[in-house]
Amino acid sequence: MTKPSAIRTTPLVSAVIVAAGSGTRMGPGVDKLFLEIAGRPIVAHTWARFEMAAVIDELVLVVRDGMQGEFQKLAVECGFKKPFRLTVGGKERQDSVWNGLQAVSATCELVAIQDGARPCTSGSVIEATLLAARETGAAVAAQRVTDTIKESDGGTRVAKHIDRARLWAVQTPQAFRLDVIRRALAAVRGRGVLVTDDTAACELIGQPVALVESKEPNPKATSPADLPYLELLLKRMNG
Repeated sequence: MTKPSAIRTTPLVSAVIVAAGSGTRMGPGVDKLFLEIAGRPIVAHTWARFEMAAVIDELVLVVRDGMQGEFQKLAVECGFKKPFRLTVGGKERQDSVWNGLQAVSATCELVAIQDGARPCTSGSVIEATLLAARETGAAVAAQRVTDTIKESDGGTRVAKHIDRARLWAVQTPQAFRLDVIRRALAAVRGRGVLVTDDTAACELIGQPVALVESKEPNPKATSPADLPYLELLLKRMNG
């Protein structure tokens, strides 16, 4: 029996999985989301994390135009049961997220936004991030920076040392009250600003963002060098 979620008193909770990127660092002609590791395409592992999360009621997958059939096929092959919708991505990531937000159900009040290429996110992090977003309006999974950090001169020389005590490496999920993230992204679109993540849009409108520590590995597939580590983690997570 699925353990009841601590957040079940809220209205519908949606997950938006952003899976419309080109993944150029994997090499020309390679769709990283459909690279198979630990028995499934990377994006299927990501989808499965939210399929299994009791807090999530529905999913919206933002995909490249022409890939809708592949995702429909994937849902059948993997036996995913939760309601899902497909929508097409935009020119930039923030445009893809905007499109995804327009596709959630009318009764949605909380949304978790996830990179399609981040397949190891735990259910506990998904729920903790959503709980923090319900209280604060916006929250992001993150890990404390443990490496020594240096700022360069713009090239390959050290310019100065950066104190890591206050530094966090931001990940996904990034969770929001739906009205908050829609207002933040509308401001970004209206000002013609390019942001690299959704919490940056919130910063633009002065919205506080809670940091939710992700104590387990939660890496993203970015280059071929990431794949062996991801496969090891997924095999461990999947037993």
